[in-house]
Amino acid sequence: MQLFLGVDGGGTGCRAALADATGRILARAEAGPANIFSNRDLALQNILGAATSAAHQVLGSRAPLSGIRAGLGLAGANAAGAAAWLGAHLPFAVSRIETDALTTAKGALGSEDGLVAAMGTGSVFARQSAGQIRQIGGWGFWLGDEGSGAALGRSLLARALRALDGVHEMTPLLKAVLDDFGAPDRLVAYSLTARPADYAQWAPRLLASSADPAAEAILHTASQEVEATLAALQPDTALPVTFVGGLGPTYAARIDRWTQRAAKGNALDGALMLAMEIAA
Repeated sequence: MQLFLGVDGGGTGCRAALADATGRILARAEAGPANIFSNRDLALQNILGAATSAAHQVLGSRAPLSGIRAGLGLAGANAAGAAAWLGAHLPFAVSRIETDALTTAKGALGSEDGLVAAMGTGSVFARQSAGQIRQIGGWGFWLGDEGSGAALGRSLLARALRALDGVHEMTPLLKAVLDDFGAPDRLVAYSLTARPADYAQWAPRLLASSADPAAEAILHTASQEVEATLAALQPDTALPVTFVGGLGPTYAARIDRWTQRAAKGNALDGALMLAMEIAA
C-alpha cells in the first residue's frame, strides 16, 4: 500500500498526516517547532518524530519510513540552503520541501484560482492561477511580515514611545502599555531581546482596544499595507481573496475591495496535496 505523508511545520510546532492513495487520512501526529532555518537540527528531530508517530499508528512500531512519499510545507524553507540540507537527511522514498506559505495556499484554495493572505505571527501572500503559485512577502519579521501579529505588536510599542515623546497623542491604550513596563528604558531593554512571537503577544490587546485612537491608527496602516500587497498580486481580472490565520478575520472585516472566499482546507491539507502530486 502506497502511503503519503504531509507535514506542516512552523516556529511553534509541526503536524503530520498519513494518507492512502485515495487521500483518506489514516493517522495524525504532532511534535514541536519545525522552522528549518532558525533551528534545523530541532526541526529535523520534530519532523521525524511526528512522521514516525503517524507511521507507527498504521504500520506498527518497526515499520520504516523509506516507502513513504512526503510533502513538507515548512517555515524557513525559503532560506538559502535550508531545504537542500533537510532533504539530504530525510529517510522517505521521495520528498518535496516547500515553504509553509505554498502549502497554506494549496490547502486554502484546492485546485481553484485565487489569492491567499496568511495572517498570523508572521504574514505571507500567494496567488494560485492555472495551477501555478506565486508567493510574495514572507521575508521575516525584520524585513517584512506586513500586518502580522508581530508587526502589530511592534507598532504598538513603538507608538507608545512616540507618544511619550509628544509626537503622537497619548491614549489610554498607550499609557497602559507604558505603565506595564514602568519606565521607557525597560521597554527598550525588552525590545533588544524580544522575538517575533513576543511582539505578537501584544496584538490581542491592541485588537481588544480597537476603539482606542492609537489602536485604530495602527490597524488602519496595517490594513493599507495588506491591501497594497494583495493588489500587487491581483491579475487584470481580479481573483477572490481568502484570509487565513489567527488575524485573518480581522483583515477580512476591514478589506472589502475584492470578493472573499472561505478556505477549503489548511496547510496540512496542502502538504498532503504536495505528497500526492509526487506520484502523479
